[in-house]
This record gives sequence, structure tokens and C-alpha cells, in this order.
Amino acid sequence: MLWPSNLPSPVALRRGAVAAGLSIPLIIGLSGTRHSAALAMTTTPAAHEVVDAEYPGTAVARMLASRARVKELAARGAFDGDWGDVRRNLLYAAGLKDLPNAAPGQGYTGHAFNDFNHVDATTMRLDVADFNNDGGKVPGIATNNPLGNGIRIASLPELGPGGSWSTCLLGSNKVPPHDVAHVQFQSRIAFKLVWAPPEYDKFVLVDDDGKELARGNPTGRVPPLYERQRNYLAVQGGKYDIAAHARAK
Repeated sequence: MLWPSNLPSPVALRRGAVAAGLSIPLIIGLSGTRHSAALAMTTTPAAHEVVDAEYPGTAVARMLASRARVKELAARGAFDGDWGDVRRNLLYAAGLKDLPNAAPGQGYTGHAFNDFNHVDATTMRLDVADFNNDGGKVPGIATNNPLGNGIRIASLPELGPGGSWSTCLLGSNKVPPHDVAHVQFQSRIAFKLVWAPPEYDKFVLVDDDGKELARGNPTGRVPPLYERQRNYLAVQGGKYDIAAHARAK
């Protein structure tokens, strides 16, 4: 099959992804091309879509756009100051609407980044958004946790194809990560919020490899201290605590 002459070549797309910090194997999908054997899931990528070969549930373009938003907001100091404003900026960076009054399961995002657990900005393809925690694959998470409808309602469309959610970090201290994003949705995270010891009054945002994207110094009514401490303890021992530990020095 010939590559369309009006589109960037697969090599150019790969270079662009690497330049944006995506050092992962990619597959460039063409309509009608199935990668189910290689990707361990049945999926037919849309024409010319970039697919993560290891975590095929990832909305790759949306993930990169989210990280770009993080860096843009950080350059403006948007992660410093009153926690209410900072949290709304985190939602915006993740590609999520601020819906504190919606019903749970109907797009409610009041919990996002507000406790120790719901801090993974996950950008997933919509064909995996209805995947469930079947058989309790992610310990500590309800086996029936349908999120697809809420993801569709709360996701900002302008960030790119796919959807976003603030998924649970439990299991992200394992190697490889065994959390909701990577197991339930088979997706990488755009970023994770980790509160930094010893005071837990500042946080770092790290990418899927645990590399620091930005820092935050919020004030006001931040999440309770025990939530912030538990957040760090939940990632300790894996790749996501490294930047927070370094931040503490």
C-alpha cells in the first residue's frame, strides 16, 4: 500500500512524536488495517492515525496536546496560586471540563486532582472508554466502574481525538504500571500529579515515563495533608516518585 503523498511520512510522524517527548514504539494506522495480533486487542485505527504499539488505547495526539498545554500553562505560572484556580488549570491541561455540579457518572469532575488517587490525566481512544475493570484486574478499584459516558460528557473536544479522564493511580508504583490507565484502558497517561515530600505543599507533574513536565506551588484550600502524603506513598518505589523526590532536595 502506497503512503498518501499529501500526508507526512511515517518517519516524519515518528520524529514529531519523539520531539514532543514520545519515545515509544508507534504504528501508523491505515483504514482497514488491523493490528489486533500485535497489539493484543482488536482495533481498526482511523486513516493515518498514530497508534501506540504497546498501549494501543492511548489517544496519542491528544496526549501530546495535553502535555503541550501543561508546558504552556506552567510558563504562565498557572500552577501557582489559589488551589481552586490551579485545579481548574489542571483540568484544562488534561482536556477536561470543570463540572463540579454534575452527577457522578454524568461528567462529574469535582474529584479530579482533589484527592490522593484521581490524579492521572489519561487520554484514551473512545473505542476503549467503555472498558471496565473486569475481574478486578486493578486491585483496590471497583470491578464495575463504567466511565465511558462521563468521559464523553466531560472531555474537551478541541484537545484532539479521543477522551480524557482523571483515573486512579493505585498500582502505578509497580513495574510496569498496573493502574486503571495502563490496565483498564490500555493507555499511557498524559501526566500525573505527585505531591512532593517532605512538606507536601508543592507538586510535580510527570509524564508516562516519570519525567518532570512542570511544578506547582498552590495555596489556599489544597487537599488535606493526609491525602497529599498518601498520594506520594502510593507511587513510591516506581518511576513516578523520582521527580517528586528530587524536588524535595
